[in-house]
Amino acid sequence: MKKADIVLLKYGEIALKGLNRPMFEQRLLKNVGKALAPLGKFSIRKSQSMLYVEPLEEGIDMEIAIERMQKVFGIVNICPAVSCDKDMDSIAKTTVECLREMDVEGKTFKVEAKREDKQFPLNSPQICQQMGGVILKNVKGLKVDVHNPDILVQIEIRKKAYIFTEKVSGAGGMPVGTNGKAALLLSGGIDSPVAGWMIAKRGVGLDAVHFHSHPYTSDRAKEKVIDLAKILSAYTGKINLHVVPFTDIQLAIIDKCPKNYLTLIMRRVMMQIAERIAKQGHAQALITGESIGQVASQTMESLAVTDNAVSMPVFRPCIGMDKEEIVQISKKIDAYETSILPYEDCCTIFVPKHPKTRPDIAEIVEAEQALTNLEEMIEDAIAQDEVIVIQPE
Repeated sequence: MKKADIVLLKYGEIALKGLNRPMFEQRLLKNVGKALAPLGKFSIRKSQSMLYVEPLEEGIDMEIAIERMQKVFGIVNICPAVSCDKDMDSIAKTTVECLREMDVEGKTFKVEAKREDKQFPLNSPQICQQMGGVILKNVKGLKVDVHNPDILVQIEIRKKAYIFTEKVSGAGGMPVGTNGKAALLLSGGIDSPVAGWMIAKRGVGLDAVHFHSHPYTSDRAKEKVIDLAKILSAYTGKINLHVVPFTDIQLAIIDKCPKNYLTLIMRRVMMQIAERIAKQGHAQALITGESIGQVASQTMESLAVTDNAVSMPVFRPCIGMDKEEIVQISKKIDAYETSILPYEDCCTIFVPKHPKTRPDIAEIVEAEQALTNLEEMIEDAIAQDEVIVIQPE
């Protein structure tokens, strides 16, 4: 097809937001601008429930631009289009030129038209009928198939006319920054990056908290988590990654608490630390990658014990998913290959042989009393928090 000179960005849920819609649209426009800024200068404007993106410099790689826009939550479809004057002669000429530059031999087509400008003299069916005849007459090798065409020629009549044959799927969801902020407990595994991505898709900004148990977990494990945060940042924008030293707390729990409670008590302390960091960063909830029944610390009773340690809401978007479903999303967002690198996190290096799967909250709280200086250790860990600012590349 003739080289596109503009990209139409279409959104879904935002159009249903009523009086609040301008706020969502402005945030989406801002997020698209941030995603494209490293590539050069663009004009990005809103009109008629859609964003229009035009490159303002020569040499901008629009394929990379489209890939970046595919990671901006709030966009449903990305349509690289050719614009022309809003009259049938210009539309016919532009459409024919576009199709002649494509490999159309032996292929079928269908025309779809959308007339947003109701002052245009032809309605949508009339545009389709007239353009179908023009294409058959002027583009050799094409035949009509209105049910399952190889090429769908789409014409939209707005302030100008736009012709396109390609519609790229966007990430959907809501623009990040329109629904508050949450702190993701980011391990080095498969589940937590997926959980963060799923909540960010609902418009929630992310910070992340990772617990590092040097020397039991290596610097490579830390780098792996940084890489996962970078992958997420392509969708979420800037992430403040908090790397919290957890060795002293972990060793104290192992030394003083019942062995079958180790994982649960560690999780409870992690949640308390993450909650305090979240509040410092003005986050309103915690996010974890837990899936019910996946491991001993993720039974109904165990999750209740974990939640009991904090007052902040805990979002678990993977809770009803099986592992394969989580893996599929991990691959979709390009996190899987990083997540499976063989560098263990602090949750996997001290796993009890017989963990409690039906814990009682009162018993857990009593067991924690052995940690007489727990508050001091928590404050010390937070004081040593290393904050790494992750910016999308």
